[in-house]
Amino acid sequence: MLTERGHEVALAVGRGPGIAEIAATLFLGVPTAKAHIGWSSTKLEVENRVQIALCVHAAGLAGPG
Repeated sequence: MLTERGHEVALAVGRGPGIAEIAATLFLGVPTAKAHIGWSSTKLEVENRVQIALCVHAAGLAGPG
């Protein structure tokens, strides 16, 4: 199970922006965003951001645009 922040980061990854944009949108530093992406990858048992995005889309959580 993801933390609340991990969930927010995963949803942001699912929308497709780069790490810098994810960090800015969520008011995080880039290293912190990368850390959350790493923790989310581990918890979701995936290897990278693309696979996180696929999980988000498969769960129907990507939302519009």
